[in-house]
Amino acid sequence: MKEDWATDELGNIFHTSSGGTPSRRNDNYFKGSILWVKSGELDKGVIFNTEEKISEEAVKNSSAKIFPKGTLLIALYGATIGKLAFLGVDAATNQAICGIYKNDNIDSKFLYNFLLFRRPKLISQGAGGAQPNISQTILKKLEFSFPSKPEQRAIVQKIENLFALLDKGIADLKTAQEQLKIYRQAVLKKAFEGDYPKKKVIEFADVKTGSTPKRGNLNYWNNGTIPWVTSGALNTLLVDKADEYITEAALQETNCKIIPKGSLLVAMYGEGKTRGKCSELNIDAATNQAIAAITMFQEFVGSKNFVKWFFIKNYEDIRLLSSGGVQPNLNLSIVKNTVLPFPSLSIQKQIVREIKSRLSVCDKVEENISESLEKAEALRQSILKNAFEGKLLSQEEITKCRQEADYEPASVLLERIRKENKHGK
Repeated sequence: MKEDWATDELGNIFHTSSGGTPSRRNDNYFKGSILWVKSGELDKGVIFNTEEKISEEAVKNSSAKIFPKGTLLIALYGATIGKLAFLGVDAATNQAICGIYKNDNIDSKFLYNFLLFRRPKLISQGAGGAQPNISQTILKKLEFSFPSKPEQRAIVQKIENLFALLDKGIADLKTAQEQLKIYRQAVLKKAFEGDYPKKKVIEFADVKTGSTPKRGNLNYWNNGTIPWVTSGALNTLLVDKADEYITEAALQETNCKIIPKGSLLVAMYGEGKTRGKCSELNIDAATNQAIAAITMFQEFVGSKNFVKWFFIKNYEDIRLLSSGGVQPNLNLSIVKNTVLPFPSLSIQKQIVREIKSRLSVCDKVEENISESLEKAEALRQSILKNAFEGKLLSQEEITKCRQEADYEPASVLLERIRKENKHGK
């Protein structure tokens, strides 16, 4: 328990300072050999190299300063708030980073883990505004509790041991996730193997695309009630809602058309991995021009699920058929002329049942893995919470710490730190 801990504001224990950015207008400032750390680089544990380097002249003529090896860096701005890294060499930083100078009375890794524990609080304090940020003042006023030096070392060692076990478990879970992906692909590959007759999509379905009504025409958008689906919605197996709605006027005066519920939607282009995705439309809706809508002819309606799984299985192959420049696209002709095996309806249904049966097991395992990963991250925070509430070490471990040569009560240690800081040591 926290019987022998001392507490003070972080700024009363450690000296801190932020960096700066030399003027970009002077090219010579960025042609030096001094490492210059940006907040986005605080994800390496220990920093030995940086993307950019600055010159001695840059340091002299800006607010940049060189921090010594061993300084703990913490990000103050944006999405990186609270990110941490140690300097493995002397280096400068930009103004988005605060350097916390080493204090030999406090184990540096103890401080690191404390700030890791307090990161959620720092993020919440930085909330608000276009770019969330915390100031050195907020950081320096953070309440910092610590035990004797031997206990600090013991706590750090126990955290590292527990985190190592946790990381091993997380790595095993992620390996299982990757193996599941391979198994899913194997299931789908096996499902469509066989010497079956072939058909093109246009032989069993109507394939069409939509459009985007002119944004400047408010009659097409204001108070719209017709769901209008874009390719970004095709990241789930079923599309049952739209982010935007259009009007009857848009339907009558543009190339938009209602696609019936039950149609299959294939993304012909879109951001990132969207292109080639296939989903089933679970509502009547219009679509934009980035989607190919496949509506089964009446006599082939029973084949819909078979066709859907074929497109899901061939996602990567279909993407390879794309053409174009910076953002390759599929086109309606490629979708219409896609050839797929087409066995009898009874065999199709048997194949779909087998796919669903096997993949439902995968889904359950995947769900369990995801839950375990969430619990693992929660456990990491719980370990830190126990550590800094004085609950991580057993009484036996604490007694052992107090028998070490450099043991002194935390209150005595705090007084010494205050005296040393007062005299500028």
